[in-house]
Amino acid sequence: MLYNFRKFLVATVLVVTCSQHLTGQVIFSDWFENKALRIDYFLAGNSNNQQLFLDELKEEPYWSGSHSVTIDTLNLGSYRVDVYDRETQKHIYSKGFCTLFQEWQTVSEAQYVNKSFEQVTRIPYPKKNVRIEFSARQKNGEFAKLYEFEVDPTSMFIDRHQPQKYNTTQIVNNGSYTSKLDIAFIAEGYTAEQMDKFVSDVIRLKDYLFSQKPFSSLTNQINIWAIESPSQHSGPTNPGEQIWNSTAVNSSFYTFGIDRYLTTTKFKRVMDIAANAPADIVYVLVNTNQYGGGGIYNHYNVCTSDHALANEVFIHELGHGLAGLADEYYTSDVAYQDFYPTSVEPWEPNITTLVNFSSKWEDMIEPSTPVPTPANANYESTIGVFEGGGYVSKGVYRPYIDCRMKSNSAPGFCPVCEKAIKRVVRLYATD
Repeated sequence: MLYNFRKFLVATVLVVTCSQHLTGQVIFSDWFENKALRIDYFLAGNSNNQQLFLDELKEEPYWSGSHSVTIDTLNLGSYRVDVYDRETQKHIYSKGFCTLFQEWQTVSEAQYVNKSFEQVTRIPYPKKNVRIEFSARQKNGEFAKLYEFEVDPTSMFIDRHQPQKYNTTQIVNNGSYTSKLDIAFIAEGYTAEQMDKFVSDVIRLKDYLFSQKPFSSLTNQINIWAIESPSQHSGPTNPGEQIWNSTAVNSSFYTFGIDRYLTTTKFKRVMDIAANAPADIVYVLVNTNQYGGGGIYNHYNVCTSDHALANEVFIHELGHGLAGLADEYYTSDVAYQDFYPTSVEPWEPNITTLVNFSSKWEDMIEPSTPVPTPANANYESTIGVFEGGGYVSKGVYRPYIDCRMKSNSAPGFCPVCEKAIKRVVRLYATD
C-alpha cells in the first residue's frame, strides 16, 4: 500500500533503501509510456546546505528523450535523478542535470541568505509504481542522496490538465522526436505582433548552428521547434537600466549581479510553454539587441536575438546546456567563488585539475606535447593542457588555446568539445 503525500504519492526523505539495484537492458515499452511525468519542486538552502521540497506532479504529452538509452552513463551534472521499479528495484531510468540554485550556492550572498529556486525534472511516464531518487554531487565530486519518494502513476491526484496552447512551428523535421535531438525555442520578449520576427530569428540561429562543427555533420539528427509565446512588452527586464518588462518567462539581466548574465527564475513557466513541443533542449530566445545569455546543463539555455555576437553566444550557451561544457575563460567578471576546487577533478569534459586527467582528453594528446602546455604560437592548433579555465587563471586547465567555450573570437569549438557534443547528440539520435 502506498501512503499519501498530498494524496497522490509517498514522500520519504533520506531513507535507507534496498542496496540491491538490479541492472540489465531496459526495454522502454516494458516500463514506460510515450509521454512525460513532470516533477515540480523547490531547491532551497544556502552555501552550506540544501533541501528538496516537492511541489506537484504533472502528466505531459511528449517524452522526447531516447527510447533506446534510458540509463545515463555520462556522469555529467551537479544533480542526478534515478528511477527504480518499486516491486523489483530494477534501475530503469537516470539523468544528470544542473540548476541555477547550485550556481547561486557559490556566490557571496549564499553565505548569509537562504533562498529557494523553482526546479522541474521530467522523466518518461512509468507504467508501474516507481521509486524516484534525487542525488546531489558533493564537494568531493561524488553523488549523495538528497530526496526520495514513490509514485503511483495511476493516481487521480497527478495533474492531467493540458498545457496552455501556443502556436508551434516545426522548423526542421528530420524524423520522429523519439529518435532525434529536439531543440525547442521559446519566444521571450516578443509581442504577439513580433512573432514573424521570432520565427525568422530561430531560422537564422538554426542556419548558423548547422554551419558550425560538429553540428554541420549532425544536421540530419536534429529537429528544431519554435513556440510562439507572446509577451506583453518587447524585450527583457534589465534592472541596471530600470527596465521592468512583463514577458512570457520573466527573463532578466543581472543574474547574481552580473550585467550580461541573462536568466529567469520562473523555471516552471518555461517548462509550461516548452510542453507544447518535444523538447530535449529548451532554448529561451530573448528579443533584444543587448549582449547576454546563459546556459545550464539539461536545464535551459538563453540567448539574445539581435546583438552582433548573438550567433556566437547562442552556440556557446548550447555547449553548456547540451553537453555540460564548462566555461574556459578566466578574465571576465563572475559572481562565483571557488567554483572548481583544485583538489577535485571537475565533471565537465573540457576542463581538468589534473587530479584524474586520464578520464578526460589525455588519449587525444600527442606524445610530444608537453603537459602542461605552453600557450604560445607553437601549440596554437594543438590539443594540449593549457592553464587557465573555469574562471581562474591557475590550477584549472583547458584543452585548446582558444575555443568557443573560451571566447567569442574563436573560430569554433575545439576537438575536445566537438567530441563531447557528438557523444551527447548520439544518445538522443538513435536511428
